[in-house]
Amino acid sequence: MPFVPVPKDLTRVKSKVAFNLTKRQLICFGAGGLTGIPTYILTRSTVGSDTAVVLMIGLMLPFFLFGIYEKDGQPLEKILGHFIRARFLVPRTRPYKTDNLYAALERQNKTEMEAKAIANKAAKSAGKKPASGKKAARGR
Repeated sequence: MPFVPVPKDLTRVKSKVAFNLTKRQLICFGAGGLTGIPTYILTRSTVGSDTAVVLMIGLMLPFFLFGIYEKDGQPLEKILGHFIRARFLVPRTRPYKTDNLYAALERQNKTEMEAKAIANKAAKSAGKKPASGKKAARGR
């Protein structure tokens, strides 16, 4: 008895329309053919056959890529749209920033030292003995 592999995930199975191609592939290949073949016919007499073939391939290649390429269930135009939006349209600011514990401790130490310096300066101008320790830094 012949063995036929059946995929477990049937969501990836696409319905074929003609020549074992999907409707999307037929449309893209047809559009590529409609742009590439007339270009070849019209340019082969002026630029030569080899250059006309390279030009035809260059014009048809994007259509074939849009018809065939698919990654993670998304066609090429969606992937390009996501790339363009993430790279050029949306600003690159990070919505979330972490606060380093050691940097926070450094800032706290700096403010305590500034407060202590201000308290000592105020005590000297008042003629009192400058206080030391954390109580002076807090202003108590």
